[in-house]
Amino acid sequence: MPLVSKPIRDGPVSFPALLLHRYLLLLKSHPISTKATTSGILSALGNLLSQVIEKRRKYSSSQSLELSGPLRYAAYGFFLTGPLSHYFYLYMEHLIPPTVPFAVLQRLMLDRLIFAPAFLLLFFVVMNFLEGKSLSTLSERMRKGYWSALKMNWKVWTPFQFINITYVPVQFRVLFANLVALFWYAYLSSMKK
Repeated sequence: MPLVSKPIRDGPVSFPALLLHRYLLLLKSHPISTKATTSGILSALGNLLSQVIEKRRKYSSSQSLELSGPLRYAAYGFFLTGPLSHYFYLYMEHLIPPTVPFAVLQRLMLDRLIFAPAFLLLFFVVMNFLEGKSLSTLSERMRKGYWSALKMNWKVWTPFQFINITYVPVQFRVLFANLVALFWYAYLSSMKK
């Protein structure tokens, strides 16, 4: 008689459990598109969060939410954040295997000193392009905001990236980073105002 495994509990499964199960299946069968979609959604939510915070800060109930911002952030998350982060974390695993001495420190330095500055620069350039702004506007934004945003990135992201590359399995690192980025994008989009 074959051994058949039974569910741990009988009865209906909760919606969050179903959602998690579906996400895990998609992550396994379509890792890049799943991470891209997740990045797009959470990036858009970060921009919406920024708008809500700004609206409350100004005590303005008449000010409506701008939909083009979340669309830009969704596009950025879908086409760049998700796929690039997927490949970056895989490349980091290959370049600096866990068996290498001080692997966590080396990975953290790679992320903080190479990937973070380049990715932030990419953010400034792409957002400027998606907003239809000129190169002089980009230059001005870079001059006024890049260095302060990079320093804030190092302050905010370093402990989270330490956790991410030390304790989070590689297939979940993009999701973990996206959850932190939800608030990070809220910060970045509020910088422009």
